[in-house]
Order: sequence, then C-alpha cells, then structure tokens
Amino acid sequence: MSNHKIIFCLWLAMATLCASAQTNGSNSPYSRFGLGSLKDQSQGFNKGMGGVALGFREGNCLNMQNPASYSAIDSLSFLFDVGITLQNTNFKSGNSSVNAHNTSLDYVHAGFRLAPGLGFAFGFVPYSTIGYNYSESRFLGNHFNSGSTMTYTNTYSGDGGLHEVYIGLGWNPFADLSIGANFGYLWGNYSQNTTQTFYEDGTATSSSNGLRRQINANLHSYKIDIGAQYPIKLNAKSLLTIGATYTIGHAIPSAAHYNSFVANGDTTRATIKKAFDLPTAFGIGLAWAYKTQWKAGLDVTHQRWADARTPQIIDNEFVSTAENYENRTKIAVGGEFQPDRYHNKYLRRVRYRIGASFATPYYKVNGQNGPMEYSLTAGFGLPVSNNISNRSVINVSFQWVRNAPSTNSLITENSLRLNVGVTFNERWFMKWRIQ
Repeated sequence: MSNHKIIFCLWLAMATLCASAQTNGSNSPYSRFGLGSLKDQSQGFNKGMGGVALGFREGNCLNMQNPASYSAIDSLSFLFDVGITLQNTNFKSGNSSVNAHNTSLDYVHAGFRLAPGLGFAFGFVPYSTIGYNYSESRFLGNHFNSGSTMTYTNTYSGDGGLHEVYIGLGWNPFADLSIGANFGYLWGNYSQNTTQTFYEDGTATSSSNGLRRQINANLHSYKIDIGAQYPIKLNAKSLLTIGATYTIGHAIPSAAHYNSFVANGDTTRATIKKAFDLPTAFGIGLAWAYKTQWKAGLDVTHQRWADARTPQIIDNEFVSTAENYENRTKIAVGGEFQPDRYHNKYLRRVRYRIGASFATPYYKVNGQNGPMEYSLTAGFGLPVSNNISNRSVINVSFQWVRNAPSTNSLITENSLRLNVGVTFNERWFMKWRIQ
C-alpha cells in the first residue's frame, strides 16, 4: 500500500473517532439563542484564509460553499476532504474567567467529475451547535420575619445543534458561466432548560418554590443552496472570478414542545407545530488569481434572521417569533501564496495562507445587540510527500476568534483554534496504458 493511502486510512480512522467522541463544539452561553452558534462551514483550503470561498474554483479541491465550483473538478480525480478542530475558549465576565476545551469534526466531503463540465459532490457539515450550562444569582432582600438573607439562582442549560448531509452538482453550460446547487438534509435536536431555586442564608428553601422550564424539539428539514461563478480574464497572467450564492429560506416543519413545572404541582404544557424558520441568505465574492502563485478573495454574506422565527418565552407565553433577532452580515478577506507548485524543493510547494473576518450578531441579549465576531487566521497547505505528482495536501491553520459584546454586562469570548484537515486527490479515473 502506498504512503498516501496509508495516511488516508489513518486519517479516516482518526476522524471517525473524533466524530464519535467529540463534544458538540460549543460551551458558549450565546448558543442559547436562535438555532445556536453558527458554524462557518469553511474547509481546509480556506480556513487559513478567513473562510473566503465564493469566488474560488479549482480542480484539485472541493468548495461546498459555492456548488458552481464543482464544474471545475479534475476529470481524473476523486477528491476526499476531511477536517477536525481543537478549540480552547476563555469566557470572561467582570473579574471572573473560565476556560473550556472542545473537539469537533468540521466536515467530510467527496467529489468527482461526472461528465465534461459537470461535477458531483456529497458530504457532511455541522450547521450550528448548542451547548451551555451557566447560572446567575440575585439578592432579593432580607426575610421580613427571620431577617435571613434571601437570594435566588437561575440555572440555564442546553444541548443540541443542526447537522447537514448534502449532494451537489456544478455545471458549466457555457464557455465561462458555471451554476450549481447543493441539496441538503438538516437534522438535529434542540433542548433548553431553565431552573429557578430560592435560597435562605445560602440554603435551598422548600421545594415548593422551585420552577423548571423545558423547550425541546427534534428538527428535520431540507436546505437548498444555489451558486454561480463567472471568471474574467484580466490579462495573460491574472484572472478575476465573481461568485454568488443564494440559500432558500423556509419554515422548518418540526414542532417545539414546552413544559413548565412548579414544585407545588402546577404544570403547563404547550406545542407549536411549526416553530422554527431557516433564514434566507445570499452572498457575493471575488477571487483574484495571479499565475499559480497568488490568490486573494473577498466575500460578503447576509442572512435574514430578522424574518426567521424560533420558540421563545415572552411575558410567560410560549410563542414562535422573530422578536429579538436581526439580520447577520459577515465580511471575510484572505489570500494564499505558493512560490512554485512544481518545484522539487518541498518548502517552495507549501501554500502560505492568511485571512480575517468580521460578523455582526443575529440575536439580542436582554434587548441589546449580541457580541460582534472578529477573527484572524493563518495557515499552511502542506504536500503529503516530496513527490510532485502527488497532489494530496495536509491543511493546518490557526484561528483566533473574539466575540466582543457592546456592554460590559455580557460575556466576552476569546477562542484559539487549531484546524487540521487532509485533502486526498487520487487519480482513480486515469486509464493506464502499457507501452
């Protein structure tokens, strides 16, 4: 067995273990809102470039963020792409600080060419994650009779998230224009719990004062992403590609269930048949390439969360509403430099990447805008061997992400991420001829 096939088997085993043993990828209290903390769905080739993708199209890597790019898949290749992330996050509020560690499977993609100008891809990506457990305590006053100190604590916990499997087609019907679509199936669970406990001099009082609320849902729906790309030749050495994407927003046909329990015996139950919406989204991007050495891109994406409903408790009523949500805009910029992809010296075939991104929040916290998201990234595309004909790449990137709220009363998050992925580029469809 060749070296790169051994690496392929080892990496696939590692990814499977990580997928089965991983946490949900989030400890953020902000995953309490909406459908959770959104995943950027970037891949090994662009994680080190801030996630820019909409204008990128190459025959040696898969770009599921714009399915029109599948039309550029090399005719001889079978592409397989898998990646994981190791993350450490620091949560800070006032003088309090805590760290949390997570490991997650980022993506699994595969693709090949079906016919000239027609590419096919399929894979798995997480859409969002929910994972939090925190509490807040408040002083109520002194007991009117005993003078004891009265406090209460609200504990919030949640778990779940959405995952997507998809198949996609990219077609080049004309000389330059390419179009494509990903047809996805979303599934996952949504669980939120709130418990209120009263204390007298630090000791929990009678259980008759307790309150517990639960919201649960099992989500299943479709997801359709449409893309287009159009390359413009600037001169003999430069190419500018314009990319655009559109995601169809719609109601998710899944019910949300609400249960409220009070220790004195009162119970409230309610169900909303269609409680969630998937937001409409669209994006536009530019990708510039100079020879085979330089690449740079700029993406702007926009999600219409102000029109998307989720179940909420408002004034003690269980409702499905878009209240407390707003549209989200993300800007990403990044680039790559590869000195000489055909050089016999290894370091000159390494791809050097750098990027940054900025995103507005899609939810409000206590009537205030949620935290802005800032990200800086850098990484490498490392050939798996010194053999120039071997086109498989190990992608390594480092990412710093800061969720910065507009007020000191909210939690600030700083995350450091190590992203590791492998793109296997195997010439499965080459017909060998014996001389």
